[in-house]
Formats: sequence, structure tokens, C-alpha cells
Amino acid sequence: MLDDLTNRGTDWLASAGLRPTRQRVALAALLVGDGCDRHVTAEWLYEAASEAGAGVSLATVYNTLKAFCDAGLLREITVDGSRSYFDTNMTDHPHFYWEDDGTLTDAPADQLRIEGLPSAPSGARVASVDVVIRLRRD
Repeated sequence: MLDDLTNRGTDWLASAGLRPTRQRVALAALLVGDGCDRHVTAEWLYEAASEAGAGVSLATVYNTLKAFCDAGLLREITVDGSRSYFDTNMTDHPHFYWEDDGTLTDAPADQLRIEGLPSAPSGARVASVDVVIRLRRD
């Protein structure tokens, strides 16, 4: 089982041409080893890595998440301008942000309708649109 997680993580890194260092493989296995998409914070990933005995610092987690984003393996979703989540699902899709417990989940993309966007200023183009729908439980 552990080998499967590690192999999937190593393959994920190779798909983006990233060198499989010990720390990257350990973090990749936690992110995609089970084949499920997830939304994580750096703090969550650090705790999971610590519990798994990966021996990585929080700074290494932040640097590795940045490298994964730069390589196109993760997408960073910022909520409130200060809290970042990292999404392993790279397809275009909206998110629900659950304010009560601070979790981020996928929202159904097929239900989202955007009728139009403002024109980009001269010399610029729209690179992407992130939709985060904030929710509170009743």
C-alpha cells in the first residue's frame, strides 16, 4: 500500500518534470497517493507529513507547494486574501468555502453560469476566473 502511494506520487512529479527528492515524494504521496483530489492548506500538509514521519519543515512544505503550483500540478485558491488552499484538481471548477469550519470543497461546475466578464484593460487578457462561494451552515 505504501509503495502504491509513493509510486503514484513519484509518477505525478515525473509528469511535470520535477526531480523526485525525498521531501517532494513524501508530500506528493500525501497529496495524490490515494488517487483522490483534495484541498489542503500548508499547515494541514505539514501535520500530515509529521504524522507520517516524513521529517519536513513547514518552510519546506511551503516551498514545495509553490514548486508544485509553478509546475502546474496544483492550483492555489486564496480565500480572504490571507488563507491559501491547494487543489489537486486542475480542471476549471468553482469552490464552496465553508466559513464555519474553514474548509474548501468542489462545487458543481455544471451548475455555474457566468454570462459575461468585464473587458480586460488594454494590454491585458483574462488568464482565469476563480469562483469561491462562501457558505454558512444554518
